Amino acid sequence: MTASLHDRIRAAAPDLRGRLLADQPLADLTWFRVGGPAEVLFTPADDEDLARLLAALEPDVPVTVIGLGSNLIVRDGGVPGVVIRLGGKAFGSIAVDGETLAVGTAVPDMRLAKAAAEAGLDGLAFYRGIPGSIGGALRMNAGAHGGETTDVLIEASGIDRRGARRTFSHAEMGFSYRHSGAPEDVIFTRALFRGKPGDRAAIEAEMERVTAAREAAQPIRERTGGSTFANPEGGKAWQLIDAAGCRGLTRGGAQVSAMHCNFLINTGTATAADIEGLGEEVRRRVRETSGVELRWEIRRIGVGSLPVSQ
Repeated sequence: MTASLHDRIRAAAPDLRGRLLADQPLADLTWFRVGGPAEVLFTPADDEDLARLLAALEPDVPVTVIGLGSNLIVRDGGVPGVVIRLGGKAFGSIAVDGETLAVGTAVPDMRLAKAAAEAGLDGLAFYRGIPGSIGGALRMNAGAHGGETTDVLIEASGIDRRGARRTFSHAEMGFSYRHSGAPEDVIFTRALFRGKPGDRAAIEAEMERVTAAREAAQPIRERTGGSTFANPEGGKAWQLIDAAGCRGLTRGGAQVSAMHCNFLINTGTATAADIEGLGEEVRRRVRETSGVELRWEIRRIGVGSLPVSQ
């Protein structure tokens, strides 16, 4: 009988200190609350523990990293291979030194904004409007309300698929709109940001403005994700979706938000296939009405019944 992936990892790396769990449900780790299990879920104790696992893994074992699950659809068939989720003190710290902030990639974007404000550092208040973690922000050059990650990042570091430590300068990150050109196999664990001296009260007032704008325009109290599709060049995804008649459109238990139609909602009974399928129907209708091919901004991982599209 062939040993399970979990058992093979335990045999290859018996000194792992983090949690290694087989057939672990992932739905409750996502904001949509849908999807199947991870074949193996690993929560490393620290950078060294993560490097040890990656170095010990068989080369053909898929590795998938998830963060807060705010911008993620886990397909109903689950995720083969190893799913890695960073957390705890090792990846959740913020250290302020003058105008710089050293941040673990499990830190929520909103907490970075708050820490910068408390330190009287301006330029990072836009993170108050992004419901993800720093790891995801690095991967997709996350931004909102006129700011984005490329504006404030100095460097980022992490562990590659061979277990080697890597550091990338701002230029080496290869940022573009909602994208980073850094190697896909690197799992970011730390980032260094720079703010600029500012008035704490004014920064906090800006954060309150960002919060109010988000609450007024986005269905944040629903089971939803971040913006579903990236804005096409020179346009707004939500306007194209609205013009295509998709506001309020449903599929199974999934719905296009009537409040902001670039958001999809799990009304309570949706499967991952409902949500992804609804998104694909939106893309089809927008393509037919405007000729624009919307690009998914929400990550979709795992095994499902729909073909993967961009």
